[in-house]
Amino acid sequence: MLGALLGLFVASAAHASGTTHADKVVVIKGENLLLLLHNGKILKSYKVAVGRNPGRRVRRGDNRTPEGNYVIDRRNPRSGFYKALHISYPNASDIRMAKKLGVSPGGEVLIHGLPEGFEDLGASHADFNWTRGCIAVSNEEMDEIWDLVADGTPVRILP
Repeated sequence: MLGALLGLFVASAAHASGTTHADKVVVIKGENLLLLLHNGKILKSYKVAVGRNPGRRVRRGDNRTPEGNYVIDRRNPRSGFYKALHISYPNASDIRMAKKLGVSPGGEVLIHGLPEGFEDLGASHADFNWTRGCIAVSNEEMDEIWDLVADGTPVRILP
């Protein structure tokens, strides 16, 4: 059903003047889905792997992907995971929650490609959740995302 709905909203990723960039990234963890949006329409969608433990990240090392509103705040073209876009985790809400629990919220949540030696897995890497809390795509998909998502782009991560 979700696939049929996505098909209804897919927008053209190119204009006569060049490539349209995403103005929002939405991750739906329960669907293992990353959407690039422009003006509320889906430019691209990707199957992703997220944190190996279900639920919302609350502390460093819990192997969960956070949930909430963030931004892409920097990029690493030479990441150990091919390329990586850094997500501005933790936000104020994450810090308050961790402080209340007396733990560190952690950091370094990324949208990234595959580690060296695993490139050949391609999109099949997303058949199970294997990250420590990041959002992983194939290297080919990371190249597309890298080109379509600018620093400062809002990121919404949903359960």
